[in-house]
Amino acid sequence: MTRAPRIVVLAGGVGGSRFVLGVRGALRARGIADTASALTVVVNTGDDLWLSGVRLQPDVDSITYALAGVNDTERGWGRQGDTERVNHELQQWGAGWPWFTLGDLDLGTHLARTGWLREGLTPTHVLERMSHRWPLGARLLPMTDSEVDTIVVLGDGTRLHFQEWWTRHRATLAPVAFENPGVAASTPAPGVVEAIADADVVLLAPSNPVVSIGPILAVPGVRDALRATSAPVVGVSPIIGGKVVRGMADVCLAAIGVETSAAAVAELYGARADGGLLDAWLIAEEDEQLAAEVSARGIRSLVRPLWMTDATRSAALGEAALAAAGV
Repeated sequence: MTRAPRIVVLAGGVGGSRFVLGVRGALRARGIADTASALTVVVNTGDDLWLSGVRLQPDVDSITYALAGVNDTERGWGRQGDTERVNHELQQWGAGWPWFTLGDLDLGTHLARTGWLREGLTPTHVLERMSHRWPLGARLLPMTDSEVDTIVVLGDGTRLHFQEWWTRHRATLAPVAFENPGVAASTPAPGVVEAIADADVVLLAPSNPVVSIGPILAVPGVRDALRATSAPVVGVSPIIGGKVVRGMADVCLAAIGVETSAAAVAELYGARADGGLLDAWLIAEEDEQLAAEVSARGIRSLVRPLWMTDATRSAALGEAALAAAGV
């Protein structure tokens, strides 16, 4: 392949941010300077919400900040070196959620976004405008321009916004279902289906399969595009050694009846040959014993180091994912 490969990554959350950085790093290691023309990231917007009159897009912002190099790497979200004066003032007024911290710099992003949305821009246009501030080295697309939040349903019928369940309760309240109101009537954001169709490889990041990748796949037309593309679809397991790397994906998986294992998540996505999504699945060295089980499901299994503890290892994982697709 003489031109730069066309890569599409479906991503959300901290795992998605680190993986996208790794793919960009792998491209740069190959000597591809204009990574923005090679790398498209379809970002989960299922955990978006309105709060104190502004529109928040946590996964969009996490990936944007990570690519810009301004993210708070210790917390995994928000801006590096941010302050919380405005958030404190909001709490004094009894506004917002006292357990949901909004940094001052982060609020600047939310205010700019909300203003543009109220002026009539779509989320796609807003994200494009945001991308002009920093040299991100990737094209970012929201999964849809429709407002599709995630609702967590508890056993007693209580319904909570995902952010309240995740941030306030730390996923300690047992869910029985996750819903995305409005997703059935949504459409993929402009460019999403086209990017998948034209891709040389599509990568499913090691993001939460239920609440990060799941909402993207729930947008009508996205699954069909993945099944129809001529590009290999390669996924990276978010489970290492039978445990989640970060967050509470195990609680989410249990709610939908899926075991916390690399093989079970591969089965959740399914083999493309059987109407699923995956051609290949990268599993950790700690899960090597599951390789045969994954292969038996019609998904090519590759054992690779999956820990993204620094930029070098993240880039190595990005390269491994590209190599698994033969690009």
